[in-house]
Amino acid sequence: MPAIATQALTKDYPVGFWRKRPYRALDGLTLEVARGEVFGFLGPNGAGKTTTLKLLMQLVYPTSGRAEILGRPVGDIDVRRRIGYLPENPYFYDYLTAEELLGYFASLFGYRGRERAVRVATLLDEVGIGAERRLQLRKFSKGMLQRVGIAQAMVNDPEVIVFDEPMSGLDPIGRRDVRALILRLRDEGRTIFFSSHVLSDAEALCSHVAILARGRLVATGRLNEIVAFQARGWELVAADLDEAVLAGFLRRIVRATRISERRYAVELPLDPPPDRLLAELAAAGATLVSINPVRDTLEDFFMQKVTAPAPGRGAGLRPEQAR
Repeated sequence: MPAIATQALTKDYPVGFWRKRPYRALDGLTLEVARGEVFGFLGPNGAGKTTTLKLLMQLVYPTSGRAEILGRPVGDIDVRRRIGYLPENPYFYDYLTAEELLGYFASLFGYRGRERAVRVATLLDEVGIGAERRLQLRKFSKGMLQRVGIAQAMVNDPEVIVFDEPMSGLDPIGRRDVRALILRLRDEGRTIFFSSHVLSDAEALCSHVAILARGRLVATGRLNEIVAFQARGWELVAADLDEAVLAGFLRRIVRATRISERRYAVELPLDPPPDRLLAELAAAGATLVSINPVRDTLEDFFMQKVTAPAPGRGAGLRPEQAR
């Protein structure tokens, strides 16, 4: 039984002033998220990601289709106790401190007394909120508020955690900490379903991803099945390389980029293998700094999918508008 499942999930919003017409924000989404995995839900602005998450949380209701969490319809009271949710732009009672806010949420899930205090302190430690936990939230930066939002999503020890742009507003250290936290939650057997624009986060965290464009699912599967990880060339960095020596290899390389004095990044074709060229560079006095395969990335695939024209649609129009 999957942790999350949707079947032909569709959401239309009425738009216009005098004469309302439907705008299809989500179009027939069918998706399954297995238990105990980190699943990335990717797409550009306006793709329908946040609409999907709001449908799962019953913050909005579908036009058609259905969704289940942990084998039960969304909205089931028992299921609500077993899920956590971080919205894209969380807003909290900013006159409360972080401790007071989490204590309030913990009390809603039945935590009392010392048990509640320990739960709050543990969560704030996990997300990296230190002595400032006693400050009012109005004094917090965007990144600190995001950490508090992640903590509130975990306050009830959920089995399924839904994050909408969890890295938003975080500095590099915060991003690293949240990545480590998500992997730790996965190792505990929890299911993490998160939307993101940051494709490197998905590559670093996810076993499966789905890509949404213009409200439609355009690709889903294991990361190593979606992304063509086959090498298409080689990139080497060489030091102590004279420009005159490099000029002798120009016909055998794809491109060369000067990094600094006598230091170049050189891209080679996949075939022939680079062994012979490496030997010749060494004989000319160059020093090999690094060599890595050049592969297609998730970003390459993402851009290919979201920029492709939608079949059977007018330029930039939903089906309802193209009629």
